[in-house]
Amino acid sequence: MDLKEKIVSSYVAFEDGVDVNTDIHEIRTEAFQNFEKLGFPTKKLEAWKYTSLNSILKEDYSIFPDKEKTINLADVKKYFIHDIDTYKVVFIDGKYSSFLSETTHDAIDVCLMSSALNKAKYKPVIENYFNKVAKQDNLTSLNTAFAKEGAYINIPKNTEVEKPIQIINFTTGSVEATMTQPRNLIVVGQNAHVQIIERHQSLTSNAVLTNVVTEVFADRDATVDIYKIQNDHIAASLVDNTYIEQQSKSVVSVHTFSFGGNITRNNLNFYQKGEYIDSILKGITIIEGKQHVDHHTLVHHIEPNCESHQDYKGIFDERSTGVFNGKVIVEKEAQKTNAYQQNNNVLVSDRSTINAKPQLEIFADDVKCSHGCTIGQLDEQALFYMQQRGIPQKEARALLMYAFANTVLESVKIPEVKERITKLIATKLNVNIGFNL
Repeated sequence: MDLKEKIVSSYVAFEDGVDVNTDIHEIRTEAFQNFEKLGFPTKKLEAWKYTSLNSILKEDYSIFPDKEKTINLADVKKYFIHDIDTYKVVFIDGKYSSFLSETTHDAIDVCLMSSALNKAKYKPVIENYFNKVAKQDNLTSLNTAFAKEGAYINIPKNTEVEKPIQIINFTTGSVEATMTQPRNLIVVGQNAHVQIIERHQSLTSNAVLTNVVTEVFADRDATVDIYKIQNDHIAASLVDNTYIEQQSKSVVSVHTFSFGGNITRNNLNFYQKGEYIDSILKGITIIEGKQHVDHHTLVHHIEPNCESHQDYKGIFDERSTGVFNGKVIVEKEAQKTNAYQQNNNVLVSDRSTINAKPQLEIFADDVKCSHGCTIGQLDEQALFYMQQRGIPQKEARALLMYAFANTVLESVKIPEVKERITKLIATKLNVNIGFNL
């Protein structure tokens, strides 16, 4: 039995065991039928032509791991941003961990998706926002069909959340291969401000496949900063589907740091539904071995006087493969749009690969739109210059790579996150540099 057949045969039992309202049941059923028709994506699809999931779909994944395994805080503390006080929503093998979490209902809601789907007091928000912006594609439909648990965050208008919110999913390897499907819903009210840190971390060498969907809604004048830290075990693969809808004068930024894992696919979609919106997409990828990271972005400019800024940096060593497929759509009504897209890559090894496909679809005539892509190696003259001044070659190469990535790091607003990412980069480059960017 292949994975699709296993999922299809498991759906009825899953639905029978989940207590949800009728509307959610109908959404699930429609999504399941869509996945049953589409199946898993293949390289025959244009959006997946550079990324194959065949190697990871061969595993015999447990879809509903039932073996509970406890985790000591001391063993996983290093995966938290523990230098600052934060709210935390933590899951172990897809199940909520009250011991490791710190949630709240005091002025804001930072709690569980399972509660929001089942309790009457959350029904208006669920009806207005759940599954409203997510695409009906293969893997998003699969997640929707089995959506049960994840983070539910609701920030009322005029609220500045006093501390960041961490969403962390741990996988313990309680079974030989595990598949999890977290579902997150983030609603940020008018003139509200929130910072969110998201991480998926395997604690095992067993195979792990995570298919996560996050929907984000930013109302007028809202500010949302999201940081995705992807530094997982080499046996873990991740498909991260994030959908963001913005209203007038809102600012949403997503920083994606991809350093670990087997296959990582980031589907990041922005929909601008108002004027004077700013959408910011930035990322750093540093991988080696046979790792594969695919950034697939979309910014849809629908209304006039809006901006979007994309800046992705990639450093690829050994036989690793990177993909950047960035699409910007500017509708006819979206005059005065300013859309910027940049993708720069360094191939450290002659065997590494980058597939870059920037796309602009512009139907307006009064816009400023630009895109650029570079693929090359480190500047040998700069390396020679630094070595002449007493800097060893290894450290000189690392310094150049730090400088290469700095345009992304400098826009990180949480100092502790910036420090953590700097240390992760130093670890990936196997150097010890005595300063932070």
